[in-house]
Amino acid sequence: MSVQKMILDVDTGIDDAMAIAYAVADPEVELIGILSSFGNIEADRAAQNALKILHLVGANDVPVFIGHQNPLDHNYQRIDVNSQIHGENGIGEVELPTPTQPVATQDGVDFLLTAAQEYGDQLTVVATGPMTNLASAWEQDPATMKKIGNITIMGGALTVPGNVTPVAEANVEQDPVAANQLFTSDLNVTMVGLDVTLRTLLTKDETSQWRTTEAGSKMADIVDFYIDVYADLYPELGGCSLHDPLAVGVAIDSSFVTTIDMNMMVTTEHDAYYARTIGDKARLNDPNPNVKVAVAVDKDRYLQVFMNHFKQLFN
Repeated sequence: MSVQKMILDVDTGIDDAMAIAYAVADPEVELIGILSSFGNIEADRAAQNALKILHLVGANDVPVFIGHQNPLDHNYQRIDVNSQIHGENGIGEVELPTPTQPVATQDGVDFLLTAAQEYGDQLTVVATGPMTNLASAWEQDPATMKKIGNITIMGGALTVPGNVTPVAEANVEQDPVAANQLFTSDLNVTMVGLDVTLRTLLTKDETSQWRTTEAGSKMADIVDFYIDVYADLYPELGGCSLHDPLAVGVAIDSSFVTTIDMNMMVTTEHDAYYARTIGDKARLNDPNPNVKVAVAVDKDRYLQVFMNHFKQLFN
């Protein structure tokens, strides 16, 4: 079995916490570092949350780096809905021990480029927050970024409405300029967006199965907060979406989803279509599209693997 070297680029809210746990549990992954971003919460608090989750799942040796703290073209400001969905502390108002491991001093984007240089096509990068760190690394050193074997993002919405505006998904909306730079680069990217994550759901029937250990109960408390918010905001779904952990799952096993090959762009004008992810009309006839867009998901098989991973962690 070949093991992927993986970096997670997170804005550690609740679904990012599940993504971290999934990566730690998967036997095909060596998690070599976590890179924090703004989004669900500020980048520095996202880094602290990542360290807390790593401690919870017994992975204290994984270093955490802070990346960009603001979008490329404006200053970050946390919006009220993020506090509502993820809690003021980003992890469902659950108190976890203060991590003993400090945040790494190296700049997060520098760490990403160093890892890309070292591991090349053995490296997988999964971004579950805004794409600012990836776009910045691309701007600094495109040749090194092209060495990365697998770039998978959780973001965007092609066939369904957005979740912050009728057209915009949250991670893209936080920094549309960065997302557009990533999509219109010649990096090969897999987009795991709302098209598939809204179909991949978790309920308290599943989280209750983790409550056999103290750590499992803490994770269940965190995710149950998310499930309760979804019940209020999106009662039609019947559970909480596994946005970020699905992206990690797809990065490891692409057969979880069906994709279409497209050249994508993001609308960056400040109008009704701001932050929309859409096909790039200027590159419709390009014979080598660079984005694989997930449009269907084997949700039952994915949920089975997800639950197996979490039972392994928390039993």
